[in-house]
Amino acid sequence: MKSDTIAAIATAPGRGGVGVIRISGSNLLPFAFALTGKTPQPRYATLADFKAADGSAVDSGLLLFFPNPHSFTGEDVLELQGHGGPVVMQMLLARCLDLGARLAEPGEFSRRAFLNGKLDLAQAEAVADLIDASTASAARSAVRSLQGAFSQAINELTAELINLRMLVEATLDFPDEDIDFLKAADAFGRLQRLQGKLAEIFDRAVQGKLLQAGLHVVLAGQPNVGKSSLLNRLAGDDLAIVTAIAGTTRDALRSTIQIEGIPLHIIDTAGLRETEDEVEKIGIERSWKEIERADVVLLLVDARQGVTAADQEILQRLPESLKRITVFNKIDLSGAAAECHEDIGTTAISLSARSGEGIELLRQELLRIAGWHQTEDVFIARERHLRALALGQEHIASARNVVESAFPALELFAEELRLAQQALGEITGEFTADDLLGVIFSRFCIGK
Repeated sequence: MKSDTIAAIATAPGRGGVGVIRISGSNLLPFAFALTGKTPQPRYATLADFKAADGSAVDSGLLLFFPNPHSFTGEDVLELQGHGGPVVMQMLLARCLDLGARLAEPGEFSRRAFLNGKLDLAQAEAVADLIDASTASAARSAVRSLQGAFSQAINELTAELINLRMLVEATLDFPDEDIDFLKAADAFGRLQRLQGKLAEIFDRAVQGKLLQAGLHVVLAGQPNVGKSSLLNRLAGDDLAIVTAIAGTTRDALRSTIQIEGIPLHIIDTAGLRETEDEVEKIGIERSWKEIERADVVLLLVDARQGVTAADQEILQRLPESLKRITVFNKIDLSGAAAECHEDIGTTAISLSARSGEGIELLRQELLRIAGWHQTEDVFIARERHLRALALGQEHIASARNVVESAFPALELFAEELRLAQQALGEITGEFTADDLLGVIFSRFCIGK
Protein backbone atom coordinates (compact mmCIF):
# COMPACT_ATOMS: atom_id res chain seq x y z
CA MET A 1 0.00 0.00 0.00
CA LYS A 2 1.58 3.27 -1.15
CA SER A 3 1.33 6.11 1.37
CA ASP A 4 2.59 9.64 1.70
CA THR A 5 5.77 10.47 3.58
CA ILE A 6 5.53 11.56 7.19
CA ALA A 7 8.19 13.04 9.47
CA ALA A 8 8.39 13.99 13.13
CA ILE A 9 10.88 14.66 15.90
CA ALA A 10 11.04 11.38 17.82
CA THR A 11 12.96 12.59 20.86
CA ALA A 12 11.46 14.48 23.77
CA PRO A 13 11.22 18.28 23.67
CA GLY A 14 14.13 20.23 25.13
CA ARG A 15 17.91 20.18 24.90
CA GLY A 16 19.88 16.95 24.61
CA GLY A 17 23.06 15.48 23.26
CA VAL A 18 21.26 13.71 20.43
CA GLY A 19 17.99 14.46 18.66
CA VAL A 20 16.21 12.04 16.32
CA ILE A 21 13.89 12.73 13.42
CA ARG A 22 11.94 9.79 12.06
CA ILE A 23 10.64 9.62 8.48
CA SER A 24 8.37 6.93 7.04
CA GLY A 25 7.00 6.48 3.53
CA SER A 26 7.58 4.85 0.15
CA ASN A 27 10.86 4.89 -1.83
CA LEU A 28 12.85 7.10 0.55
CA LEU A 29 16.30 6.65 -1.01
CA PRO A 30 15.84 9.71 -3.30
CA PHE A 31 14.66 11.61 -0.22
CA ALA A 32 17.83 10.62 1.65
CA PHE A 33 20.03 11.60 -1.30
CA ALA A 34 18.35 15.01 -1.62
CA LEU A 35 18.91 15.62 2.09
CA THR A 36 22.49 14.35 2.41
CA GLY A 37 23.93 13.73 -1.06
CA LYS A 38 24.45 10.11 -0.06
CA THR A 39 22.60 6.82 -0.65
CA PRO A 40 22.61 4.93 2.67
CA GLN A 41 23.02 1.18 2.93
CA PRO A 42 20.24 -0.67 4.75
CA ARG A 43 20.72 -0.90 8.50
CA TYR A 44 24.15 0.79 8.46
CA ALA A 45 24.87 4.10 10.12
CA THR A 46 26.10 6.64 7.57
CA LEU A 47 27.90 9.80 8.70
CA ALA A 48 26.43 12.66 6.70
CA ASP A 49 25.76 16.39 6.54
CA PHE A 50 22.05 17.26 6.50
CA LYS A 51 21.85 19.97 3.86
CA ALA A 52 19.53 22.92 3.29
CA ALA A 53 18.09 23.72 -0.15
CA ASP A 54 21.12 25.92 -0.99
CA GLY A 55 23.56 23.13 -0.14
CA SER A 56 24.68 24.54 3.21
CA ALA A 57 24.77 22.22 6.21
CA VAL A 58 21.85 22.41 8.63
CA ASP A 59 23.45 19.81 10.90
CA SER A 60 25.68 16.75 10.74
CA GLY A 61 25.06 13.34 12.23
CA LEU A 62 24.08 9.77 11.45
CA LEU A 63 21.68 8.64 8.74
CA LEU A 64 20.02 5.23 9.08
CA PHE A 65 17.86 3.53 6.46
CA PHE A 66 15.44 0.65 7.12
CA PRO A 67 13.86 -0.58 3.88
CA ASN A 68 10.36 -2.02 3.80
CA PRO A 69 9.08 -4.39 5.06
CA HIS A 70 11.84 -4.74 7.66
CA SER A 71 11.12 -1.60 9.64
CA PHE A 72 8.94 -0.47 12.51
CA THR A 73 6.18 0.81 10.22
CA GLY A 74 6.60 -1.77 7.48
CA GLU A 75 7.47 1.08 5.08
CA ASP A 76 10.81 2.63 4.19
CA VAL A 77 12.04 4.41 7.31
CA LEU A 78 14.81 7.00 7.70
CA GLU A 79 16.21 8.12 11.03
CA LEU A 80 18.25 11.29 11.27
CA GLN A 81 20.37 11.45 14.41
CA GLY A 82 21.62 14.97 14.87
CA HIS A 83 22.43 17.32 17.71
CA GLY A 84 19.65 17.62 20.21
CA GLY A 85 19.09 21.36 20.29
CA PRO A 86 15.44 22.37 19.77
CA VAL A 87 16.34 25.00 17.12
CA VAL A 88 18.48 22.55 15.14
CA MET A 89 15.76 19.89 15.30
CA GLN A 90 13.12 22.32 14.07
CA MET A 91 15.37 23.46 11.20
CA LEU A 92 16.03 19.87 10.18
CA LEU A 93 12.35 18.97 10.41
CA ALA A 94 11.46 22.00 8.28
CA ARG A 95 13.93 20.80 5.65
CA CYS A 96 12.26 17.37 5.62
CA LEU A 97 8.89 19.05 5.08
CA ASP A 98 10.37 21.09 2.23
CA LEU A 99 11.41 17.82 0.58
CA GLY A 100 7.80 16.62 0.47
CA ALA A 101 7.15 15.06 3.85
CA ARG A 102 4.30 16.18 6.05
CA LEU A 103 4.21 16.41 9.82
CA ALA A 104 3.10 13.12 11.33
CA GLU A 105 -0.04 13.02 13.41
CA PRO A 106 0.05 11.69 16.99
CA GLY A 107 0.59 7.93 16.91
CA GLU A 108 0.78 7.79 13.12
CA PHE A 109 3.99 5.73 13.02
CA SER A 110 2.46 3.12 15.32
CA ARG A 111 -0.79 3.23 13.37
CA ARG A 112 1.07 2.47 10.14
CA ALA A 113 2.87 -0.38 11.92
CA PHE A 114 -0.53 -1.79 12.87
CA LEU A 115 -2.07 -1.34 9.42
CA ASN A 116 0.97 -2.98 7.80
CA GLY A 117 0.82 -5.99 10.10
CA LYS A 118 3.99 -5.22 12.06
CA LEU A 119 2.08 -4.92 15.34
CA ASP A 120 -1.37 -5.94 16.41
CA LEU A 121 -3.51 -3.35 18.21
CA ALA A 122 -2.65 -4.56 21.72
CA GLN A 123 1.07 -4.35 20.93
CA ALA A 124 0.68 -0.88 19.42
CA GLU A 125 -1.07 0.33 22.56
CA ALA A 126 1.71 -1.20 24.65
CA VAL A 127 4.14 1.21 22.94
CA ALA A 128 2.28 4.17 24.44
CA ASP A 129 1.82 2.34 27.76
CA LEU A 130 5.58 1.75 28.00
CA ILE A 131 6.26 5.45 27.44
CA ASP A 132 3.61 6.43 30.01
CA ALA A 133 4.60 3.84 32.63
CA SER A 134 4.89 5.46 36.05
CA THR A 135 6.44 2.48 37.88
CA ALA A 136 9.04 -0.17 37.08
CA SER A 137 6.38 -2.87 37.40
CA ALA A 138 4.17 -1.11 34.86
CA ALA A 139 7.12 -0.75 32.47
CA ARG A 140 8.00 -4.45 32.70
CA SER A 141 4.39 -5.44 32.05
CA ALA A 142 4.18 -3.05 29.10
CA VAL A 143 7.31 -4.62 27.61
CA ARG A 144 5.71 -8.08 27.90
CA SER A 145 2.62 -6.81 26.08
CA LEU A 146 4.80 -5.11 23.44
CA GLN A 147 6.62 -8.40 22.88
CA GLY A 148 3.26 -10.04 22.27
CA ALA A 149 2.56 -11.91 25.53
CA PHE A 150 -0.94 -10.46 25.91
CA SER A 151 -1.74 -10.92 22.22
CA GLN A 152 -0.46 -14.51 22.30
CA ALA A 153 -2.75 -15.35 25.23
CA ILE A 154 -5.72 -13.82 23.39
CA ASN A 155 -4.82 -15.58 20.13
CA GLU A 156 -4.50 -18.97 21.85
CA LEU A 157 -7.89 -18.43 23.46
CA THR A 158 -9.37 -17.39 20.13
CA ALA A 159 -7.92 -20.48 18.41
CA GLU A 160 -9.61 -22.75 20.97
CA LEU A 161 -12.84 -20.82 20.50
CA ILE A 162 -12.63 -21.22 16.71
CA ASN A 163 -12.09 -24.97 17.04
CA LEU A 164 -15.15 -25.21 19.26
CA ARG A 165 -17.14 -23.10 16.80
CA MET A 166 -16.12 -25.38 13.93
CA LEU A 167 -17.31 -28.39 15.90
CA VAL A 168 -20.66 -26.79 16.70
CA GLU A 169 -21.19 -25.50 13.15
CA ALA A 170 -20.49 -28.98 11.77
CA THR A 171 -22.93 -30.49 14.25
CA LEU A 172 -25.71 -28.24 12.98
CA ASP A 173 -25.68 -30.33 9.78
CA PHE A 174 -26.67 -33.44 11.76
CA PRO A 175 -29.76 -32.46 13.74
CA ASP A 176 -30.62 -36.02 14.72
CA GLU A 177 -27.50 -36.55 16.78
CA ASP A 178 -26.36 -33.04 17.62
CA ILE A 179 -26.20 -33.07 21.43
CA ASP A 180 -24.79 -36.61 21.65
CA PHE A 181 -22.15 -35.74 19.10
CA LEU A 182 -21.06 -32.68 21.07
CA LYS A 183 -20.90 -34.67 24.28
CA ALA A 184 -18.78 -37.34 22.62
CA ALA A 185 -16.40 -34.65 21.34
CA ASP A 186 -16.13 -33.14 24.86
CA ALA A 187 -17.51 -29.83 23.54
CA PHE A 188 -18.95 -28.89 26.89
CA GLY A 189 -15.70 -29.73 28.68
CA ARG A 190 -13.87 -27.52 26.20
CA LEU A 191 -16.33 -24.73 26.87
CA GLN A 192 -15.76 -25.00 30.61
CA ARG A 193 -11.98 -24.94 30.22
CA LEU A 194 -12.31 -21.97 27.86
CA GLN A 195 -14.34 -20.15 30.46
CA GLY A 196 -11.67 -20.80 33.10
CA LYS A 197 -8.83 -19.56 30.88
CA LEU A 198 -10.76 -16.42 29.99
CA ALA A 199 -11.34 -15.69 33.68
CA GLU A 200 -7.60 -16.09 34.35
CA ILE A 201 -6.65 -13.71 31.54
CA PHE A 202 -9.23 -11.19 32.74
CA ASP A 203 -7.74 -11.28 36.24
CA ARG A 204 -4.22 -10.71 34.91
CA ALA A 205 -5.50 -7.84 32.76
CA VAL A 206 -7.27 -6.23 35.72
CA GLN A 207 -4.02 -6.29 37.68
CA GLY A 208 -2.21 -4.83 34.68
CA LYS A 209 -4.63 -1.94 34.38
CA LEU A 210 -4.09 -1.26 38.07
CA LEU A 211 -0.33 -1.14 37.51
CA GLN A 212 -0.81 1.45 34.79
CA ALA A 213 -3.64 3.61 36.07
CA GLY A 214 -3.16 3.17 39.82
CA LEU A 215 -5.63 4.36 42.42
CA HIS A 216 -6.79 7.91 43.06
CA VAL A 217 -7.00 8.52 46.80
CA VAL A 218 -8.42 11.69 48.35
CA LEU A 219 -7.68 12.74 51.93
CA ALA A 220 -10.76 14.42 53.39
CA GLY A 221 -11.94 15.59 56.77
CA GLN A 222 -12.27 18.58 59.03
CA PRO A 223 -9.40 21.02 59.52
CA ASN A 224 -6.49 19.93 61.73
CA VAL A 225 -7.20 16.19 61.74
CA GLY A 226 -3.82 15.44 60.15
CA LYS A 227 -4.52 15.18 56.41
CA SER A 228 -1.35 17.03 55.43
CA SER A 229 0.69 15.08 57.95
CA LEU A 230 -0.61 11.82 56.49
CA LEU A 231 0.24 12.99 52.96
CA ASN A 232 3.77 13.79 54.07
CA ARG A 233 4.08 10.41 55.81
CA LEU A 234 2.84 8.45 52.79
CA ALA A 235 5.00 10.46 50.38
CA GLY A 236 8.07 10.34 52.60
CA ASP A 237 8.62 14.05 52.15
CA ASP A 238 7.39 17.38 53.52
CA LEU A 239 5.10 18.23 50.63
CA ALA A 240 2.38 19.94 52.61
CA ILE A 241 2.68 22.70 55.19
CA VAL A 242 1.63 21.44 58.61
CA THR A 243 0.53 23.95 61.29
CA ALA A 244 -1.92 24.07 64.16
CA ILE A 245 -3.84 26.81 62.34
CA ALA A 246 -7.13 25.56 60.92
CA GLY A 247 -7.49 26.07 57.16
CA THR A 248 -3.77 26.01 56.35
CA THR A 249 -4.35 23.82 53.29
CA ARG A 250 -6.48 25.81 50.85
CA ASP A 251 -5.93 23.96 47.61
CA ALA A 252 -5.45 20.37 46.55
CA LEU A 253 -1.91 19.01 46.90
CA ARG A 254 -0.97 15.94 44.85
CA SER A 255 1.64 13.28 45.17
CA THR A 256 2.14 9.85 43.64
CA ILE A 257 3.57 7.02 45.70
CA GLN A 258 4.13 3.34 45.01
CA ILE A 259 2.95 0.37 47.02
CA GLU A 260 4.22 -2.93 45.60
CA GLY A 261 4.54 -1.28 42.21
CA ILE A 262 1.01 0.16 42.26
CA PRO A 263 0.92 3.95 41.76
CA LEU A 264 -1.29 5.68 44.31
CA HIS A 265 -2.22 9.24 43.41
CA ILE A 266 -2.74 10.91 46.80
CA ILE A 267 -4.62 14.21 46.93
CA ASP A 268 -4.65 16.33 50.10
CA THR A 269 -7.66 18.63 50.23
CA ALA A 270 -8.78 21.64 52.20
CA GLY A 271 -10.52 20.94 55.50
CA LEU A 272 -14.28 20.51 55.04
CA ARG A 273 -16.11 22.99 57.25
CA GLU A 274 -18.39 26.00 57.17
CA THR A 275 -16.34 29.16 56.67
CA GLU A 276 -16.71 32.77 55.64
CA ASP A 277 -13.21 32.93 54.16
CA GLU A 278 -13.66 33.31 50.39
CA VAL A 279 -10.35 31.69 49.52
CA GLU A 280 -11.00 28.75 51.84
CA LYS A 281 -14.50 28.36 50.35
CA ILE A 282 -12.98 27.92 46.89
CA GLY A 283 -10.59 25.31 48.30
CA ILE A 284 -13.48 23.42 49.90
CA GLU A 285 -15.46 23.42 46.65
CA ARG A 286 -12.43 21.97 44.87
CA SER A 287 -12.12 19.37 47.60
CA TRP A 288 -15.63 18.07 46.91
CA LYS A 289 -14.88 17.96 43.17
CA GLU A 290 -11.78 15.86 43.86
CA ILE A 291 -13.84 13.53 46.07
CA GLU A 292 -16.35 12.99 43.27
CA ARG A 293 -13.53 11.87 40.92
CA ALA A 294 -11.75 9.68 43.46
CA ASP A 295 -11.52 5.88 43.59
CA VAL A 296 -11.35 5.88 47.38
CA VAL A 297 -11.59 8.55 50.07
CA LEU A 298 -9.78 8.52 53.40
CA LEU A 299 -11.93 10.34 55.95
CA LEU A 300 -9.58 11.45 58.69
CA VAL A 301 -10.91 12.03 62.19
CA ASP A 302 -9.20 12.86 65.46
CA ALA A 303 -8.87 9.63 67.46
CA ARG A 304 -9.36 11.60 70.68
CA GLN A 305 -12.81 12.81 69.57
CA GLY A 306 -13.97 9.96 67.37
CA VAL A 307 -16.55 10.46 64.63
CA THR A 308 -18.29 13.76 65.36
CA ALA A 309 -21.57 15.11 64.02
CA ALA A 310 -19.58 17.15 61.48
CA ASP A 311 -17.83 13.96 60.34
CA GLN A 312 -21.20 12.24 59.96
CA GLU A 313 -22.33 15.05 57.69
CA ILE A 314 -19.29 14.51 55.50
CA LEU A 315 -19.94 10.75 55.38
CA GLN A 316 -23.57 11.28 54.40
CA ARG A 317 -22.55 13.59 51.57
CA LEU A 318 -20.05 11.13 50.07
CA PRO A 319 -21.25 9.28 46.93
CA GLU A 320 -22.68 5.91 47.92
CA SER A 321 -20.57 4.05 45.36
CA LEU A 322 -17.33 5.63 46.58
CA LYS A 323 -15.06 3.31 48.55
CA ARG A 324 -14.04 4.81 51.86
CA ILE A 325 -11.76 4.28 54.82
CA THR A 326 -12.25 6.04 58.15
CA VAL A 327 -8.82 6.89 59.55
CA PHE A 328 -8.59 7.55 63.27
CA ASN A 329 -5.45 9.66 63.39
CA LYS A 330 -3.36 10.88 66.35
CA ILE A 331 -3.31 7.62 68.35
CA ASP A 332 0.05 8.86 69.67
CA LEU A 333 -2.02 11.40 71.62
CA SER A 334 -5.06 9.26 72.42
CA GLY A 335 -3.10 6.22 73.61
CA ALA A 336 -5.07 3.82 71.35
CA ALA A 337 -3.40 0.92 69.56
CA ALA A 338 -2.86 0.76 65.83
CA GLU A 339 -5.49 -1.54 64.35
CA CYS A 340 -7.72 -2.20 61.38
CA HIS A 341 -11.33 -3.29 61.80
CA GLU A 342 -14.62 -3.23 59.97
CA ASP A 343 -17.03 -0.49 60.91
CA ILE A 344 -20.58 0.17 59.70
CA GLY A 345 -20.29 0.68 55.95
CA THR A 346 -16.57 1.31 56.06
CA THR A 347 -13.16 0.08 57.18
CA ALA A 348 -11.66 1.84 60.17
CA ILE A 349 -7.92 2.17 60.74
CA SER A 350 -6.28 3.66 63.82
CA LEU A 351 -2.84 5.16 63.19
CA SER A 352 -0.49 8.04 63.85
CA ALA A 353 0.62 10.11 60.88
CA ARG A 354 3.23 11.75 63.13
CA SER A 355 4.96 8.57 64.37
CA GLY A 356 4.13 6.28 61.45
CA GLU A 357 2.47 3.69 63.66
CA GLY A 358 -0.29 1.89 61.74
CA ILE A 359 0.73 3.32 58.34
CA GLU A 360 1.48 -0.15 56.98
CA LEU A 361 -2.08 -1.21 57.88
CA LEU A 362 -3.35 1.64 55.72
CA ARG A 363 -1.07 0.66 52.84
CA GLN A 364 -2.30 -2.93 52.87
CA GLU A 365 -5.94 -1.84 53.07
CA LEU A 366 -5.48 0.43 50.05
CA LEU A 367 -4.05 -2.52 48.11
CA ARG A 368 -7.01 -4.66 49.17
CA ILE A 369 -9.51 -2.04 48.05
CA ALA A 370 -7.69 -1.69 44.75
CA GLY A 371 -8.11 -5.44 44.24
CA TRP A 372 -4.38 -6.09 43.99
CA HIS A 373 -2.91 -9.52 44.47
CA GLN A 374 0.38 -10.89 43.26
CA THR A 375 -0.12 -12.41 39.83
CA GLU A 376 2.47 -13.86 37.50
CA ASP A 377 2.96 -12.32 34.07
CA VAL A 378 0.58 -9.40 34.49
CA PHE A 379 -0.68 -7.87 31.24
CA ILE A 380 -0.80 -4.11 30.83
CA ALA A 381 -4.40 -3.55 29.87
CA ARG A 382 -6.68 -0.66 29.09
CA GLU A 383 -10.32 -0.14 29.89
CA ARG A 384 -11.34 -1.21 26.39
CA HIS A 385 -9.44 -4.49 26.84
CA LEU A 386 -11.30 -5.18 30.07
CA ARG A 387 -14.64 -4.37 28.44
CA ALA A 388 -13.87 -6.74 25.57
CA LEU A 389 -12.79 -9.52 27.94
CA ALA A 390 -15.88 -8.99 30.10
CA LEU A 391 -18.10 -9.12 27.02
CA GLY A 392 -16.38 -12.33 25.93
CA GLN A 393 -17.05 -13.80 29.37
CA GLU A 394 -20.72 -12.85 29.12
CA HIS A 395 -21.13 -14.56 25.74
CA ILE A 396 -19.30 -17.68 26.92
CA ALA A 397 -21.54 -17.81 30.00
CA SER A 398 -24.61 -17.36 27.80
CA ALA A 399 -23.41 -20.16 25.52
CA ARG A 400 -23.04 -22.44 28.51
CA ASN A 401 -26.52 -21.55 29.75
CA VAL A 402 -27.94 -22.37 26.31
CA VAL A 403 -26.49 -25.89 26.14
CA GLU A 404 -27.26 -26.65 29.79
CA SER A 405 -30.93 -25.70 29.43
CA ALA A 406 -33.74 -28.24 29.16
CA PHE A 407 -34.11 -27.52 25.44
CA PRO A 408 -30.70 -26.54 24.08
CA ALA A 409 -30.69 -24.57 20.84
CA LEU A 410 -27.45 -25.13 19.00
CA GLU A 411 -28.04 -22.15 16.71
CA LEU A 412 -28.01 -19.85 19.74
CA PHE A 413 -25.00 -21.72 21.11
CA ALA A 414 -23.09 -21.11 17.88
CA GLU A 415 -24.09 -17.44 17.80
CA GLU A 416 -22.89 -16.80 21.36
CA LEU A 417 -19.54 -18.39 20.50
CA ARG A 418 -19.28 -16.15 17.41
CA LEU A 419 -19.98 -13.05 19.47
CA ALA A 420 -17.39 -14.15 22.04
CA GLN A 421 -14.78 -14.49 19.30
CA GLN A 422 -15.67 -11.06 17.94
CA ALA A 423 -15.25 -9.52 21.40
CA LEU A 424 -11.78 -11.04 21.78
CA GLY A 425 -10.86 -9.96 18.24
CA GLU A 426 -11.42 -6.33 19.22
CA ILE A 427 -8.43 -6.53 21.58
CA THR A 428 -5.86 -7.34 18.89
CA GLY A 429 -7.62 -5.41 16.16
CA GLU A 430 -9.08 -8.31 14.20
CA PHE A 431 -12.48 -6.65 14.55
CA THR A 432 -11.96 -2.91 14.96
CA ALA A 433 -13.79 0.09 13.58
CA ASP A 434 -11.76 2.84 11.92
CA ASP A 435 -13.15 5.49 14.25
CA LEU A 436 -11.89 3.49 17.24
CA LEU A 437 -8.42 3.38 15.70
CA GLY A 438 -8.54 7.15 15.35
CA VAL A 439 -9.34 7.57 19.04
CA ILE A 440 -6.65 5.12 20.16
CA PHE A 441 -3.75 6.51 18.14
CA SER A 442 -4.67 10.16 18.67
CA ARG A 443 -3.62 9.73 22.30
CA PHE A 444 -0.07 8.76 21.32
CA CYS A 445 2.73 11.30 21.31
CA ILE A 446 3.95 12.71 17.99
CA GLY A 447 6.91 10.70 16.71
CA LYS A 448 5.35 7.42 17.82
